[in-house]
Amino acid sequence: MKTFCFTLGLLLLTVCCCNAMPKALQFNLAPGNCCFNFYPRSLPLKRVSNITKTHSSCLKQAFIVQTIKGRQICYSGTFQWALDVYNQFNTEGSSQQH
Repeated sequence: MKTFCFTLGLLLLTVCCCNAMPKALQFNLAPGNCCFNFYPRSLPLKRVSNITKTHSSCLKQAFIVQTIKGRQICYSGTFQWALDVYNQFNTEGSSQQH
């Protein structure tokens, strides 16, 4: 009886661990949004509400610009306008926090 209870407990523990592991791995390894096509022209700065970098595991490094209307536009990580806007948003955000 002891062997049966031990085996059943070990089996239940194994099932619980195996069920939880894929969810944890999927959450930690998800790269988020990546960009594959890029917008070629700059926007008026007044139309930009936010800008973020894509995850480092994306094939192409890029910026995602969020407009005031909620649209998301991808810009190449080397597009000078996007670099300037990103730096401006980060500088403004850090100076407002101090």
